[in-house]
Amino acid sequence: MSTVRPLVVLLAAGSGSRFTGPEHKLMSKLDGTRLIDHAVRAAMAAELGPVVVVTGATAFELPDGVTRLPHPDWERGLASSLQVAVAYARDKGHLTIVVGLGDQPLVTPEAWRAVAMADSPIAVATYGGVRGNPVKLESRTWAELPTAGDEGARLVMRNHPEWVREVPCVGSAIDVDTTQDLETLARKNERTED
Repeated sequence: MSTVRPLVVLLAAGSGSRFTGPEHKLMSKLDGTRLIDHAVRAAMAAELGPVVVVTGATAFELPDGVTRLPHPDWERGLASSLQVAVAYARDKGHLTIVVGLGDQPLVTPEAWRAVAMADSPIAVATYGGVRGNPVKLESRTWAELPTAGDEGARLVMRNHPEWVREVPCVGSAIDVDTTQDLETLARKNERTED
């Protein structure tokens, strides 16, 4: 494994078009905290390396120490956002990126760390046996990533199953796509706290 620290990436450029709330979904709150802040805090708390957020459709503040990577062509899909992160990683000399999504508030720092430390070209978090995020991608995999559309590492994982290690993680990769998703998550959290 390289001694160069991994680049920790959150993809947060999409429009969230299926979310019908009064604001962009990443600005919506779960337990009093914006969705994007849940994701950023977990990524930072993992203490793996520099944290970057690929932004596009909406503007939002980020904490000190987190780098914004603006993506003006965000409408080209998740794959193009991933390419922005890969280009930045290459430029800064990182040999690994660990990628998550800004709309997944229950991914834990432990999940970020477990995936980052896995000894394989690609590592993917699993929750109850189901693949989710984050995903670690070593530099040798980057040329295989798609450049447009809404599929990123999944394509490479299908084409190169021998590169992939699944990493069982605590937490959840549930993402918030709709207002109903957010309401369901809020209700589950209320029940957990009772």
